[in-house]
Amino acid sequence: MNYAGVELGGTKCVAILGRGPAEVLARETVPTTTPDETLASLAAVLRKWRSGEGYDALGIASFGPVDLDRNSPRFGHIASTPKPGWAGADVLGELQSAAEVPAAFDTDVNGAALAEMRWGSGRRFDDFAYITVGTGVGVGLIVNGSPTRGFAHCELGHIRVPRLPGDPFAGSCPFHGDCVEGLAAGPSLVARVGSDGVERLAADDPVWESVAWAIAQLCHTIVCAAAPKAIAIGGGVVERQPHLLDRVQRMLVDSLAGYMQLPEGAYVRPPELGADAGPLGAIALAMTARP
Repeated sequence: MNYAGVELGGTKCVAILGRGPAEVLARETVPTTTPDETLASLAAVLRKWRSGEGYDALGIASFGPVDLDRNSPRFGHIASTPKPGWAGADVLGELQSAAEVPAAFDTDVNGAALAEMRWGSGRRFDDFAYITVGTGVGVGLIVNGSPTRGFAHCELGHIRVPRLPGDPFAGSCPFHGDCVEGLAAGPSLVARVGSDGVERLAADDPVWESVAWAIAQLCHTIVCAAAPKAIAIGGGVVERQPHLLDRVQRMLVDSLAGYMQLPEGAYVRPPELGADAGPLGAIALAMTARP
């Protein structure tokens, strides 16, 4: 079978056609502007592929928050979001109408987690977590093989954590101030040192201790809540500063203080799929719509 996937991101969207990492048949990138423009462009790509190579199912991995309650009249819509114009956008309805095939819809981080479990650093695991640290901080949390569900999807990037002792930064999240996203995401770095200063930060700059600390506190919460077999951390901030992974692992062990013993080896690890975890997450979701 061929599968079509769409990953919706804050600055760009990626449409992908294929069967997995080794069989990507086509890929197109669309800038994220207004919902009308962006969804129309993505729908045009899906219609083009439908009349060409063809595909059997569609997966949509979207930035959030999104409505994942199948009993809700707003299932498949963007929920409250600081992204101008996108609150209430009917992502699933617009794209499935163009695709005319069964579709699966979830968050971008849940999709990335499922992709890593199928083809990457989470292989052989039923319990796994994927964290992205970029423009925001998101967590895909998979328990017993399925993304966690409740009245909404998890938003662990917005938990409030204690700041590193001595760090006076108040945080940049417009909702929660010094939540993990407000302390560790890209915009928080810009708020700390300025847009020109981020690229000049050395690996031993003290700011990275504060960033690693916030991510380690997030990992502490995930371990205590769900005890996944491993945690993969990706996203632009960590990809550009890979030294953060070792710091986070060390701080996580110190934070647990012997109360819980992590599995041996690199418990905190990079995603094997790298930047492709997101787009391939949409393919992984499509496979759940028609396995």
